[in-house]
Amino acid sequence: MKTLPSLICSLSLAIAGLLTGAAHAQETKPGDPVAAQKKVAMCIGCHGIVGYQASFPEIHRVPMISGQSAKYIATALNAYKKGERKHPTMRGIAASLTDQDIADISVYYEASGKNLPAHAAKSVAPNAEIDALLKKGNCASCHGADLNKPIDVYPKLAGQYEDYLFVALKSYQADSKGPIGRSNPIMAAQAKMFTLPELKLLSHYIGGLPSDLKTVPQAKFR
Repeated sequence: MKTLPSLICSLSLAIAGLLTGAAHAQETKPGDPVAAQKKVAMCIGCHGIVGYQASFPEIHRVPMISGQSAKYIATALNAYKKGERKHPTMRGIAASLTDQDIADISVYYEASGKNLPAHAAKSVAPNAEIDALLKKGNCASCHGADLNKPIDVYPKLAGQYEDYLFVALKSYQADSKGPIGRSNPIMAAQAKMFTLPELKLLSHYIGGLPSDLKTVPQAKFR
């Protein structure tokens, strides 16, 4: 049985913890795209160069993030920060961000490039094989009409670089294993339903769809 002093101490610690948690919750304000202009220097070195290629885990273009939904960007950055996505470069960057940084950067990129024209379609209507693969994965149920109007925290896929899509889908197949795995039970289950040739076919088709996604070139690094 605890003595009165120890009970008082425990209660004080519990109250202090609650107050700290409440204060932390109040610290994060709605994202501010203006504030983000001073925070995206680490992003534009890759995501602000048209066609920029990464070499790990294989050569592929880094994804277009301008025009992506703020909810998805925040979810992705938090997944890197928590280690649910293991790409070492992105994990290191995300680990340095506060919750407020993530909120600011997310709304910044959602608004970025809205004054630029959307990407025109390269893909024609899906043939029977592609249509069957899309239905097998039930892709539109999360990623929305034309894979460009996602629900909640899911990303826009339409028009994303096909080589990046292929790498990302393979990362979900790896799940929590290896240096690039992505631990997401929904996407892991979806990705594992397909062979690598099927993922490549899907990536090629999706990458050719009309898209809101863009790379907005930066005149200089801030």
